Formats: sequence, structure tokens, C-alpha cells
Amino acid sequence: MVCDPIADMFTRIRNALMVKHAEVLIPHSNLKESLCKILVQEGFVESCSVVGDVAHKRSLAVVLKYRDDKSPAIRNLKRISKSSKRVYVACTQIPKLNSGFGLVFLSTSKGVLSGKGARLAKVGGELIGSVH
Repeated sequence: MVCDPIADMFTRIRNALMVKHAEVLIPHSNLKESLCKILVQEGFVESCSVVGDVAHKRSLAVVLKYRDDKSPAIRNLKRISKSSKRVYVACTQIPKLNSGFGLVFLSTSKGVLSGKGARLAKVGGELIGSVH
């Protein structure tokens, strides 16, 4: 049993990048699918698709992205808000990583958004994680 499914997802992606896999399979959930869609939109992964037709056996197939020199596009993928300590921010306190080249994920009242999307929508929420 996985205690923190988001941390498990981030760990699977980090491990697959370390051994230079082309893709990684992650157990499906709507929250994980939303996070993957944001990673695709921001250019950190190539694509994300749902694999499997039975509801309890579905997985996310995440195709990882590498640069020309074979280094991964994701250098750091970290969970910020944990089950032991939740981290909430207002829209004016959303952090900018690496002078705007990084990305933070927020769970808001308008769904899962990137930091930039949450600033534009003027909503705060729970900081899920960061990537750069």
C-alpha cells in the first residue's frame, strides 16, 4: 500500500530518468493525470496517456523527455506538501523557481494548476510539488 501516491509518482519518474528509460508506467488517478498534463504543457515530458480499459487497472504511460546531450529535461522533482505537513499559499505568495524557469503545482478550488496559471486565476491553494 502506498501512503503518498503523488510522492510515489515523483519517485517513479526520478528513478526512470536516472536509468534513462524512455517511458514509465504509473498507477492512474485523476490527480496524477492532471499533474502529467501540466508537465506536458510546460515541456518537461513528451506525452502522457492512459493505458488500460478496466477502471481499477488503468495506468499512465509517461514518455520522458531528454535533451540533445542525453541529459533529462527534469533536473529536480520534489514533493512540497506532505501528509505530515500541508503547505498552503495565497495567490500573492506562490513561489517562482529558478527565475521563472521552474514550475510549482497547486491544488486549488479551480483544480490542479501550475503556479503561473494560479497567479493568472488569482487563486491560492496547497503546494503539491515543484519541478525544474
